[in-house]
Amino acid sequence: MPASKKSLLKKHETTSSLLPVADTIANFEIRYVQFLNAQAKIVNELPDFANDNDCLLELYRVMKTLQMFDHKVLLLHRMGKIGTYTGTLGQEAVGAGTASCLRNEDVFVPYYRSATDLYVRGVKLHEILLYWGGDERGSNFDDPRLKHDLPIPISIGTQLLHAAGVATAIKLRKQKDRAVLTMTGDGGTSEGDFYEAINIAGAWNLPMVIVINNNQWALSESNTAQTACQTLAQKAIAGGIEGIQVDGNDVIAVKATTQTALEKARNGGGPTLIEAVTYRLCAHTTIDNMDSYVDKQKYNSAAEQEPLIRLKKLLQTRELLDDSKERELELAIKQEIESEVEQFLQTPPPAPGDMFDYLYASLPERVAAQRDEVIQRENPDADIS
Repeated sequence: MPASKKSLLKKHETTSSLLPVADTIANFEIRYVQFLNAQAKIVNELPDFANDNDCLLELYRVMKTLQMFDHKVLLLHRMGKIGTYTGTLGQEAVGAGTASCLRNEDVFVPYYRSATDLYVRGVKLHEILLYWGGDERGSNFDDPRLKHDLPIPISIGTQLLHAAGVATAIKLRKQKDRAVLTMTGDGGTSEGDFYEAINIAGAWNLPMVIVINNNQWALSESNTAQTACQTLAQKAIAGGIEGIQVDGNDVIAVKATTQTALEKARNGGGPTLIEAVTYRLCAHTTIDNMDSYVDKQKYNSAAEQEPLIRLKKLLQTRELLDDSKERELELAIKQEIESEVEQFLQTPPPAPGDMFDYLYASLPERVAAQRDEVIQRENPDADIS
């Protein structure tokens, strides 16, 4: 463990100067997990998967794809071809590391910054673009692995309660070897939904894992402004569940920690809260101006420690990646992105009434009347029977 990280291993005890000294009845410790430090040096014994070169190359490909995709979407926004998008630049290791641990029978409950996770899970880039383009058909995932997964939410924190509900169903049905993985940002941990979810997860020992993408910013609100906690992982203590902090720029650490937590959940060991500490190297969304609140020096320092640089150095050390192979990879990724973007741009717009089709299994009469009115306004000759 690097000396600089020892300060993270602190016991959290509550005392009051207004009360007489008494015996401590409980204390807690938050562990910090890291395998590959900012200098790409191995600081702990690697998990087995990290000795699989193909696994590491695939993780790098995924992160590189989403890095390049982020830049492409920003151009689409500037050209007026997409409304908004929540970027993942600098945070790719969180999504790649977590989602790569999911099995087909698991359930993934994403949050609005889950493009990397969804891509790993099997969602196509054009589907992600469709959704952010305001087309609900983007959540009609074709991949059979996704039939039980939930779509991208917009509200902050609500997905955590949905995940708890799904995990409750899994437990009540006594479905073994199955777990729920859900994500949230650091801002989401300030929502009441977050505390309700971890409370019920702990009380009912639910098979779920919550991963916090702590990218330091809740839109323009810094962590220090929204919580007095030393770590976000320690918020797990309130729910009586395990909390772990992990280096969110170390994809090996993220994957190893999530893998262990999911195995625990699948085997009846209960929930885990994982805080992945990273830094958002893009605006909150494509319509945000981060220059108004981000310290440039801190940003530049974070950019030097981003996850792709770190993993690339390890791959180069193992002679798995050089400049020529990097160019080949970038060309293949560019072709994939361009093809997906073209499919998005060529998709016919949804019919006016389609906005109602994702609200209910069966439309209530009053809502059905609104749907019919919208359709007839757009097309007076439409058959609404």
